Amino acid sequence: MEKNLKNVLVISFGFLLLFTAYGGLQSLQSSLNSEEGLGVASLSVLYAALILSSMFLPPILIEKLGCKWTIAISMCCYIAFSLGNFYASWYTLIPTSVILGLGGAPLWSAKCTYLTIAGTSYAEKAGKNAKDIINQYFGIFFLVFQSSGIWGNLISSLILSQSSNKVEISEEDLECCGAYNCLTDTTNTTGPAKPSNSLIYTLLGVYTASGVLAVLLVIIFLDQIKSDQAETEKEKLEAPSFWSTFLATFRHLKDKRQCLLIPLTMYSGFEQGFLSGDYTKVYVTCALGIQYVGYVMICFAAVNSLCSLLFGKISQFTGRKLLFALATVTNTACIIALLLWKPHPKQLAVFFVFPALWGLSDAVWQTQTNGLYGILFEKHKEAAFANYRLWESLGFVIAFGYSTKLQAYIKLYILLSVLVLSMVTYGAVEYLEAKSSAGISTATKKENGGPQSQETRM
Repeated sequence: MEKNLKNVLVISFGFLLLFTAYGGLQSLQSSLNSEEGLGVASLSVLYAALILSSMFLPPILIEKLGCKWTIAISMCCYIAFSLGNFYASWYTLIPTSVILGLGGAPLWSAKCTYLTIAGTSYAEKAGKNAKDIINQYFGIFFLVFQSSGIWGNLISSLILSQSSNKVEISEEDLECCGAYNCLTDTTNTTGPAKPSNSLIYTLLGVYTASGVLAVLLVIIFLDQIKSDQAETEKEKLEAPSFWSTFLATFRHLKDKRQCLLIPLTMYSGFEQGFLSGDYTKVYVTCALGIQYVGYVMICFAAVNSLCSLLFGKISQFTGRKLLFALATVTNTACIIALLLWKPHPKQLAVFFVFPALWGLSDAVWQTQTNGLYGILFEKHKEAAFANYRLWESLGFVIAFGYSTKLQAYIKLYILLSVLVLSMVTYGAVEYLEAKSSAGISTATKKENGGPQSQETRM
């Protein structure tokens, strides 16, 4: 096997093992650690730490440690979060959430840097186009990585379904489920009982082992990038000073289009936060039991992955506006339906319809919003995507932050309001782009002394 391809597969399966554990744990936080809102508070702290991490740590760690050891050490931060769940309290889970958040940004930055260098290196040797090889490597990575959402949730459901503490849910208990949920500190003490400690420890043991395997896989099998290979990338990291890169993120807010895209970017964090923090708790766990959370999130992950692939291909034919409209209509319909629906165990299929439709919408938000940033801010990609990570993470922080303070119906109204605002500001961006394109077209015609055919696809 070609050496660079081997390294790509090592990183891909390392991330698969690591996020099989983290993805499953994130889906369960609001239900497993519901006392005093500990689970969602830990997620809020985690994303706040991730915001700080993305601003400060990646260039420093990659320069000092290299990509391989940055990846390995950052993975250990995720293992710390799994260990913190063994004895979940404010004194264990919050600090380990901070550790994970600090390790998150360097992990992803080092991964991107490594794949880019590996792709460029192979392209030079093989005499091929570097962009094609890099895209191929990233394609392999996401093909493997995206399935982590399925495996992590499958493991949790298979283990937690072994619980002998299942009890019949009374109609009175079901009144506390859904949009107008009763604000209680427990997952559902009146409904499905919390799994036994032995089952929880078994699940956490499997997740921790998965994380440890990921670290060992990287340490043993991933090749360190040679100094001459990394030199070019190192120069890129050092070229702009740290503070200039940091300030560039905020200077980019002078661009009117970036400011108008903030609601849409934050909405991505809001809607993902609602599904993993609220839907899993007040609908699924409350009415069916915690053992169904994994199955429901598998449905979301599978549809999201398939639709991401589909929308990425058909966007060149439909344009982004139609896809944004599809996601808006689908999400709005889901929000209204969730406001009206009273969850009941007899309606088992309905519990899976919502995450499936949510996965379809989220696929649009992820693929098209990222694509939109790349197209609009082609000359300032780093600052633009730094803003993307900043505002999406802030959306997560806010969504998880108020999760235990408000009833579900209020969160749904907030979600709907942010969605409407997002589409209004997104429409303004499209208007500005159309106006700008028309101005360029007119100027071109004047220069050429006559009409010129121009075809533009948004």
